[in-house]
Amino acid sequence: MLMISMLRRMTHNGFLSRSCNINKSYEEAIKTLSLTLQSNAGYLQSVKKHPDYRNNSTKLKETEKYLLRSGITLEQLDELSVIHVSGTKGKGSTCAFTEAILRQHGFSTGFFSSPHLVSVRERIRLNGEPISQTHFARFFWNVYQRLEQNREFESDMPTYFKFLTILMFHVFLEANVDVAIIEVGIGGELDCTNILRNPVCVGVTSLGLEHTSLLGNTLEEIAYQKSGIFKPHAVAFTVQQPESVMHVLRKRMVERQCRDFRIVSTTQGNWNDVLLLAGIEISGVKHWNALLSIHMALEWIKSRRDHSVNDKCNNLYNYESDKNDASQIISVNKIVTALANCKWPGRTQILRTSVADFFLDGAHTIESINNCISWFKRVSQETSSKFLIFNVSGDRNSLELLKLLRPLNFDKVYFAPKFPGIPSIEDLSNYHLDKSKKKCIEHYEFWGEGSIVKDNIFEVLHDIKKHVQSRTDNYNKVEILVTGSLHLVGALLAILDPNLTMTSEF
Repeated sequence: MLMISMLRRMTHNGFLSRSCNINKSYEEAIKTLSLTLQSNAGYLQSVKKHPDYRNNSTKLKETEKYLLRSGITLEQLDELSVIHVSGTKGKGSTCAFTEAILRQHGFSTGFFSSPHLVSVRERIRLNGEPISQTHFARFFWNVYQRLEQNREFESDMPTYFKFLTILMFHVFLEANVDVAIIEVGIGGELDCTNILRNPVCVGVTSLGLEHTSLLGNTLEEIAYQKSGIFKPHAVAFTVQQPESVMHVLRKRMVERQCRDFRIVSTTQGNWNDVLLLAGIEISGVKHWNALLSIHMALEWIKSRRDHSVNDKCNNLYNYESDKNDASQIISVNKIVTALANCKWPGRTQILRTSVADFFLDGAHTIESINNCISWFKRVSQETSSKFLIFNVSGDRNSLELLKLLRPLNFDKVYFAPKFPGIPSIEDLSNYHLDKSKKKCIEHYEFWGEGSIVKDNIFEVLHDIKKHVQSRTDNYNKVEILVTGSLHLVGALLAILDPNLTMTSEF
């Protein structure tokens, strides 16, 4: 009972109290967005029924149609100065690092990412902060009513992600941001963000097998889709990739008439020293994401400087580009500050509480789970009790992921739907609870001894609290790995840290 009353108090004082005091139009906007427009899960299921998805160029024409109906032309969209990023692993954190670096140098920024963890407003940020509820509601109803009034038939409305993409363009254009950092949703070639025609630079993070029914069954096919964001006159960046992937990217660079193609390397400049100063270890995906972000930020600043001399960069540092043909201006101190202070919750995040330490990573592919396991082994204590909270999204091969996690020898394993279990206007999407619970039972039967099925994350935390309180001996704090889905991580943060402060009263 103590656990339940404590969680209810946290919820009442934080998440719920904000929900009750907001302008109703925001609440109605969330309901309309979540319950009226087709969800991402529904969209993925529908396109899987069409084997010609990868060749269906009408997808971008459809986005353009809705953009025009909302009141923005492609010529107006061209006015945005954009950095566009695709990839499999770390494209969100790469965008976050890039945004932080440019903001630290004094530029006004827009940042579009997905998915969100707690609030949909996280997807659309101005100068590092999610737009306000009032701001979101105003733009939502403006765009929604224009699109609804101009429908040609009943269901002639954009899907969830497509709608938010169009809304984001309105927000960034009105704010007149210096730079918009935009993360691709799925793939690249046919992603609705790809109606952008003239980004300053584009980036492709590490590639792996994902969404194979949509993007292809090989890394080469996936590389083709991801490099669909390459554009004429843009500089294209990527990290070290298998040679077969590089071959595809180079070919696409030529086909799309990119101005240059640059492969980020650890031997270029003294950036490893900079990353160490920022607290980023020289290994793993995060290291490559940070390097990629530095190079894209440098290119954008160079482009800005070439078009108009600006005095926003002080404490100057000369950097030679990959081709050694251009001197770029950047502040090392500001890069270190930006990277060190960049918050990107839910990805290799440690949330320490009085009850337990939570290790949060929304890894959901074989490659990312392997990276997660390496990280958890490196940062956890050998003598602690270890629990796992696990679930997956969509039709991923969850048993293969569980096979990789089993050798960690968890003392207890929880399987629960990706649902917080607390009332919230932000949590109205269709979670398909029956299907999700069935998946949890499948996981439970696969894992066997030491595993438990719960109805939601609230119940999991209640059980963990009871376990900790029942122990009378001296012990190290319980360490809990939460992985398999960013939606699962978001459900937990909705209870423990709804404002995403990277701290918790739990």
